[in-house]
Amino acid sequence: MPPSNKRLTVADFVLNRTGSLAVQVVGAVFGIALIVFFRRIETVNSAVVPEGTGVIFVMNHPNGLIDPALVFVALPRRISFLAKSTLFRTPVIGWVVRAVGALPVYRRIDAGEDVSQNQKTFDACRALLARGGSIALFPEGVSHSSPKLLPLKSGAARIALGSASGEEPVPVKIVPVGLYYTSKTTFRSEAMLYFGAPFDVPYVELEAGQPPRDAVRELTQEIETALREVTLNAENEAELYAARVAEDIFTAAEGGQDLGQEFEFRKEFIQETTDDKDLVSDEALKKRVKDFDRRLSIFGIEAMHLSLAKFSRASVVWAAVNYFWKLVLLAPFAFVGTVIHLPGYELCRLFSKWYARHGADDVASTAKVLAGVVFMPLTWIIAAAVTFYFWRSPWVLLIVPIGFLLGYAALYTLEEFAEARGWAKAIVKFLTTREKFLRLYVERRELQEQIRMLRT
Repeated sequence: MPPSNKRLTVADFVLNRTGSLAVQVVGAVFGIALIVFFRRIETVNSAVVPEGTGVIFVMNHPNGLIDPALVFVALPRRISFLAKSTLFRTPVIGWVVRAVGALPVYRRIDAGEDVSQNQKTFDACRALLARGGSIALFPEGVSHSSPKLLPLKSGAARIALGSASGEEPVPVKIVPVGLYYTSKTTFRSEAMLYFGAPFDVPYVELEAGQPPRDAVRELTQEIETALREVTLNAENEAELYAARVAEDIFTAAEGGQDLGQEFEFRKEFIQETTDDKDLVSDEALKKRVKDFDRRLSIFGIEAMHLSLAKFSRASVVWAAVNYFWKLVLLAPFAFVGTVIHLPGYELCRLFSKWYARHGADDVASTAKVLAGVVFMPLTWIIAAAVTFYFWRSPWVLLIVPIGFLLGYAALYTLEEFAEARGWAKAIVKFLTTREKFLRLYVERRELQEQIRMLRT
């Protein structure tokens, strides 16, 4: 059965929240911030998440504090986090993690931390799971930019086994969740949560109140195997690049895929081109894919633009006219929205560059989201205050929602203009260098056939 895909909306993040007022406020703020930062957020197979039992969600950790923020607002169940203890002492972030009921984890790599305090955290996790609650944690232990999973820590397995065993065992299921970003630090990129099949945590005989090491090792390995099924796990960045380009080429004629299909394609391509069956042929295909992408870049177009070759010159020109007039109508609103929000946007960018220099983890996108939560509303408030100074009327309060709408109009229009600019360049190439354009189109079809044969 193909994966079930769902695109999340504002209602999923804001209107469907439960819990205390603080939880709902934090969820709404971060939900809106993430929807602004990411063009698209999707879940795949979220229906597999069980109800009525304790659940431990285990996830890869590629994107700093964006990962827990995304999980907090997008998981279909209310969760508690295990977060490194140092976050609880960080301004603003410390308040947030306390407000959402996060539990501290004391790590040896953090100077001055008392790891014996973790027993209290484990006891709190067991009590939460016994009530049918759920927790989310990142067994890799740190955020990173590696194209594959890091070796997992044993904490997830010890918490799970300690809860499912003992004198009063608690039924516990583990759900692996793969976090996937098309470009994790790029504004208006895309994000996805891919849910794997849940599995039961076995009962074991405890030794001095702790699960035996062999059982912990076996469950940690099972968690790692499950996480590998929902993550890409390329050996290096070159493999990820080849998979991305191959997916662009293969789906160019189809107008793209949802994130679940995109992920499945890239994962399958990586697996098929790194096995031992025909390495010479696989390497030749990857080389040809990369060379084709390089020549497209020099030519100034993308693989999807070559689909223009299927149409006549007249139909291409007419389609372009129909596409561009809508953007022309939106342009004045986009201009005003851009001018108003430009100072805040620049402050977000500068803050993220400064903040990223002072963090051990990959925090660039985290800083951008946190800065946006502060600077964008501040932009609307300042605009309202300036308007009130010159025009003393309670109607100036409308500046806040109007500012939001103008910002959204600017965001949408600038994105559409960026895409339109790409198509405009492709149309010029199509009309002026038709022979070369057609040769690239034929080569794209040949590559699509090669990739199709690889996948069958």
